Amino acid sequence: MDLGSHFSAKLEPFLLMAKSVKGAAAAKLIQDATAAPGVFVFTELLELPNIQELGKSEQHAKYLTLLQIFSYGTYMDYTQAQDTLPALTPAQLTKLKHLSLVSLASHRRILPYADLTASLAMPSIRELEDLIIDAIYLDVLRGKLDQRAQQLEVEYTMGRDLAPGALEAVLEALTDWAATTSDVLATLDAKLAHTAAESAARAQAQAEHDRAVQLALKEAHDRTKDKALGATSSSNLGAGISRRQTLASDAMDVDEDPGAKGKNRKASQEAAPKQQRKRNRF
Repeated sequence: MDLGSHFSAKLEPFLLMAKSVKGAAAAKLIQDATAAPGVFVFTELLELPNIQELGKSEQHAKYLTLLQIFSYGTYMDYTQAQDTLPALTPAQLTKLKHLSLVSLASHRRILPYADLTASLAMPSIRELEDLIIDAIYLDVLRGKLDQRAQQLEVEYTMGRDLAPGALEAVLEALTDWAATTSDVLATLDAKLAHTAAESAARAQAQAEHDRAVQLALKEAHDRTKDKALGATSSSNLGAGISRRQTLASDAMDVDEDPGAKGKNRKASQEAAPKQQRKRNRF
């Protein structure tokens, strides 16, 4: 459930009664509604014809003004016109300070204790912290008390009623915010497109570099392979030449004079018997 979303239901009984009351009874109804626990929004009550008629009565106009302050005003607004307004009961005073705290928190996320004490006329820091804690329990705002830094850190607040003419200011602020957001988104889109283009260019350059490296490696490998093949061919050629030379030498030995070889064999045979005969003589 959103913060403060149940406050409208707390106002329903007063809306039903307001349709049938006028004058002093309507003024009394305003007093009861502004003091009732859990009632923090008043626009629907304020817009009722019976309530608006109080502004035409000099006697009861001050109650309409009081309701307007509770709807979209602050405690400071009340003190500035206090002499012409009804006196506040303790319950009304506490509620108006809670609503004033919401108004202050809607403009600033960090609220120093010193500023809150002055704006809400709190007599001590302890009572100010108690007021803030009560507001948190009532679901009027969410935040954290920083006692060391003496400040209230606001996280979220309920929405208050809009003052007359405030809607135009809100619409203008939202329009400015929308325009600013569009500009920021356009800038982000442009940066994203630029980043994507740079990334694509880097990827293409890297791919071209990788292809160049692979081509250079292939060429180096091919050159190395060619050199190895050339060295092997030279070695085989040398071996072939050496073999042919060997074969040629053998062939020359075979082609020597057969007669010479025969004479040699005959001389050997003749020498052998002589030696044999000589051995036999002994």
